[in-house]
This record gives sequence, structure tokens and C-alpha cells, in this order.
Amino acid sequence: MADSPGVRDEGAPLVDPFAGGARKPARSLSLPGLAMVVFAAGIAVSMILGVRAITTPPPASTSVVTVRATPDLLVAVRELSRLETADVHVEKVIDLTDTQSHLFGLVEATDALLLVAVGDATLGVDLSKLGPGDISMDEATKTAHLRLPPPELFRTTLDEKSTYVYARTTSLLARRNEQLEGKARRAAVDAIEEVARKPDMMGRARAQAERQLTALVKQLGAEKVEIAWRE
Repeated sequence: MADSPGVRDEGAPLVDPFAGGARKPARSLSLPGLAMVVFAAGIAVSMILGVRAITTPPPASTSVVTVRATPDLLVAVRELSRLETADVHVEKVIDLTDTQSHLFGLVEATDALLLVAVGDATLGVDLSKLGPGDISMDEATKTAHLRLPPPELFRTTLDEKSTYVYARTTSLLARRNEQLEGKARRAAVDAIEEVARKPDMMGRARAQAERQLTALVKQLGAEKVEIAWRE
């Protein structure tokens, strides 16, 4: 008996009716298309962030006030360290003679030098030597009390441009003493220091220190300043 159309033989295997049909290949995204998608996504994110930045109000302004402690009277004065209060200008003529003996003392020869020396000395008060008990402030009367170290000599210098040998004489039998000029210069420095340490020079340095420190302490709030000096 012939098979009728639409009737399957019970003993025949199952057949997929779509097996013989052509399958459509899966579409893959090309590289240019992927780049366009990424570029479009980036533009979208930028627009969203820009809108948020425009619509978000700026933060409120803030200010920070820093309070620095005002240095006390002792620290403010000691910051001056070495207070130079007087300069001493000295011109001095140094006369040195080197006497030499020859022939068992029978003959004397001389090497003499005359030096014109010009120099300066600086006097002042070393405020770094102040201690906590040397400065005090009476708040009730606004009176500051200072006890200062005595003035001292800070430095002595020769003016090399103005210092010169005025005369140098060496007798016939004398040996020229090459150290004589150096000794004359050291003697000139000693002479300048001696002048600077005289009581009237130290008195000037002390008076000037009192004027300068009184003006400074009054700027720091004192109405009256009393200054004493150490011995």
C-alpha cells in the first residue's frame, strides 16, 4: 500500500523538516562599529557630567584665621642679639725700632719703621646673655625693668686702604727685620682697642643702648622703662 501524503510510516525514523534549509550566519560587530559605539558612549558620559557640573551649586567659601602668639618681652629683646651702639674711629702713628747689637755689643744698628694706622672699633651690648630674671614687666604700672650686661668691644679692624708705612730706615750694619711691619700693625690694633675701652667710649655705648632699648620696649606695650646694668 502506497504511503499517503501526510502519513508517516511508523517504522521510519524522524526527520527534521528544517534540516535541509539554509542557516543564516550570526552577525559580528566590526571594528569601526565598535569604535563608534565607544565614542558615542564617551560623549554621553561627558554631557551628563557637564550638566551635573552646571546644575550643582559651588561650595560655600571658607576662611581660616591663624592666631600667632606674640613673643614676650624677653624673646623680643633677645632677638636683637648683639646690639651695636657705638663706632670708634682711631688714627694712630706707630713708631717701632729694632735695635741690633754687633761685634760683642760694641756696635749698635737699628731697623726702624713709622706706621700710620687708621682703624675702627665697634662697641655694643650682647643681648644673648640676658636671662629670664633680667627682664620683667609690671602689668599694673606698664613699667618694664631691664638688667643688661655691660657694653663690650665686638670687633676691631684696620683700614687697609688708609694704613701705610710712612718711613722705614735701616742702618748700614742692621739686618732688615721683615716682621717689623706686622708687629707695628698688631700694635696699632692694640692701640685702637685701648682707645675703645676707655670709660668715655663705653659710656657712649651704654647711653645709646639705653635709648634704643627704651624705644623698642615702648613699642611692645610698656609706658615706662627702667634699665640697670650689671657690674
